[in-house]
Amino acid sequence: MISKKDEAINTILSDFEAFANLLLSQLDLLEKDINSDEEKLSNTCHKEILENEKKLDKLEVKISDKIVNTIALYQPVASDIRKLIACYRIIISLERVGDMVVNILGHIENVKGTPVFEHLLDVVSTMLMQASNMVNKALLAFTTDDREYAIWTIKNDTVVDEINHKMLKKAIKKSSTSKEDKEMLTNFMSMNGMVTNIERIADHATNIAEAAIYSIEGKDIRHVKNVE
Repeated sequence: MISKKDEAINTILSDFEAFANLLLSQLDLLEKDINSDEEKLSNTCHKEILENEKKLDKLEVKISDKIVNTIALYQPVASDIRKLIACYRIIISLERVGDMVVNILGHIENVKGTPVFEHLLDVVSTMLMQASNMVNKALLAFTTDDREYAIWTIKNDTVVDEINHKMLKKAIKKSSTSKEDKEMLTNFMSMNGMVTNIERIADHATNIAEAAIYSIEGKDIRHVKNVE
């Protein structure tokens, strides 16, 4: 017969799975909208992302409360506590990723359809795809206790940084062959804001991967330079 402690932990993990899947769907919606042929942001997509963000906020509070209550009421063993603490750390990072998605949405609304957006779309799209993949792999590391997924995520954080630098170089190269005007500068600021938020998503994916390793091995590898 399943104990109340195990039942509480299973409920938390079930809620966590729903939370994670909703966040991943947010990234999918964002990626779809960035790569769509429409010159303007899809109203349907915009509305769905904003509605999902409200759900994510509520789920974060719900799961956090359940984690605290479970630890206080049932005094779980060390391995369970690690799992719950890792889960708590991950949902904080996921909630912040959700905020980044909304931020990026605002930048897309400002810049989509402009020459700057079209010129840098391939770089931004690649960067978002890589960051989304990192989040997905990091979550798999936690849910399947797969250390290799976690290590892959941590090591790929520098890839997103490199893509960001590539975008900046591409923009500078373009600006050197044509006259800068106020509109182009404004659009580039939106593009830069967009990729900065994507880069932060990758950073949070790394945080999730580190939490997964803590859950699997009981090791806190935050601030460790070389992880194998």
